[in-house]
Amino acid sequence: MLRARALLGFAAFGVFWGTWGAALPAVQSRAGVDDGELGLALVLVGVGALVSMRATGVLIDRSGRMLTPLAVALFGAAGILPALAGSPGELYVFLLLLGAASGAMDVTINADAVWAERRSGRALLNLAHACFSGAVVVASLGTGALRAADAGAGVVFALSAALIVAAAIAIAAGREPRERVATAVRPRLLQRIPLWLALLGVLGAAAYWIENAWQSWGAVHLERTLEVPAATSALAPALFAAAMAAGRLGVHLFARPGAERAVLVAGAAVAGAGSTVAALASSAPVVLAGILVAGAGCSVCAPTIVSVAGRAAGPNERGTVIGSLTTLMYLGFLVGPAAVGGVAEATSLPASLAAVAGLAFLLSLAFSVVRLPR
Repeated sequence: MLRARALLGFAAFGVFWGTWGAALPAVQSRAGVDDGELGLALVLVGVGALVSMRATGVLIDRSGRMLTPLAVALFGAAGILPALAGSPGELYVFLLLLGAASGAMDVTINADAVWAERRSGRALLNLAHACFSGAVVVASLGTGALRAADAGAGVVFALSAALIVAAAIAIAAGREPRERVATAVRPRLLQRIPLWLALLGVLGAAAYWIENAWQSWGAVHLERTLEVPAATSALAPALFAAAMAAGRLGVHLFARPGAERAVLVAGAAVAGAGSTVAALASSAPVVLAGILVAGAGCSVCAPTIVSVAGRAAGPNERGTVIGSLTTLMYLGFLVGPAAVGGVAEATSLPASLAAVAGLAFLLSLAFSVVRLPR
């Protein structure tokens, strides 16, 4: 039951973000924002998450209470806010709040999955992240069907919020108390991050950089570089998310315990190979195949890093470690798409995406030599 509740949290998280991606045009239309204003609003989602992540981790360790149901319920309630924004100012405020709730939920569900790994002695993080990716795909398709049936943003986000709140109730039922550690040293919000954790955070940020670069720019690359129709370019994020789910599930099923380094090295190398093909190919099917391979490769890096860090942390600081790690990693998730756009402006989009492939190969090399914590 402990593992099932952890998986449910990740699935609920994916339900919203799948809904969000497919319903974003309706949110933009209702709020009356142009592309530049929407870009600023999306940045505020990340800012809100960065503010709440480490604080949530510290609160997990200091309070000793089960914060996950509360965080999930708050995120479900915040999930209705985008549909209510009727002006740019409202959208900015609502997405900042949404980002803070998202960051809190992200930390709590990852901390729960790490705790479940420790209690059961079996791997869980890649399976949990696969549940997230699978839920993103299903929610995206479901939202598309609802919008095709003329459902408005309010209906779509209300349904998503209801599902997430229902998940919070299910998670709260029968919660098992987390281990309490008698110690005089309690984590603080402002304290030094250990070097080993900072290093893992930097590597995780690079992995997220690659992931969000393709998630954000894959469709644009197909339309702008190869001039394919929108119906074809829309396959890029869908295939990427599906490959993420498949890659994580595959590692969960077939990777043996203690193979974390091999998983990280191989995953980053596969991401580099797929990115190279996708960036330089001259036909849409080959580009899509490259995006598929890139998604499968980079999918396993982030959950494996979280698992390694969670196992290395002491029980009295596990939440703080996860909160600090996700904060550092999320910086790459935010910076990656913007960096791709900046390099593309100076050179070309294929060249910028080829640089993403180079980053993936460098990441693979780093994983092969870095000392992973025990």
